Amino acid sequence: MAEILHKGKRLQIRKATMDDLDFILKLEYDPENLKFIVPFDRDVHTKIIEEGKASMDVIVEEIETKEPVGYLLINGLTTPAKELEWTHVIIAKKGMGYGHEAMKLLKAWGFDDLKFHRAWLDCKDYNARALHLYESEGLQREGLIRETILTNGVYENLVILGILDREYQERKAKGLEL
Repeated sequence: MAEILHKGKRLQIRKATMDDLDFILKLEYDPENLKFIVPFDRDVHTKIIEEGKASMDVIVEEIETKEPVGYLLINGLTTPAKELEWTHVIIAKKGMGYGHEAMKLLKAWGFDDLKFHRAWLDCKDYNARALHLYESEGLQREGLIRETILTNGVYENLVILGILDREYQERKAKGLEL
């Protein structure tokens, strides 16, 4: 049975198992998602799922049906600085508010349960939907890395966004978190 990391109203996040591998790869290589991420292959995900300590593949699923509706990768679980990196944040069922709930679950798990100091991610600068989600969930733009990824012969920019534990706690005190 997969380890549940945190539960929300409709969704929960849990540690991925080998049974989730096809779902993860399907999401990563879906043409709608592929333009926004740099996907990993089956071997990389197998190693993360079977041996990962610093990194973890995470499944977002509906509590009621146990249907997976998203996936992400977390890095930095063993850093002394208590800093998490969220990457490959992909929600399959769009337009249902699942992205917001998944972000709230990630923050609650990272800051309330694990007591981390900071969480951050990067996002392609033209991914308006994701940038809106992250900023509405309290992540602050911290910088821009210009022309850092080469995709199909084109250099692309990444926006760096982050949130500190005290910023999360302020949002929580205002009723903006779980």
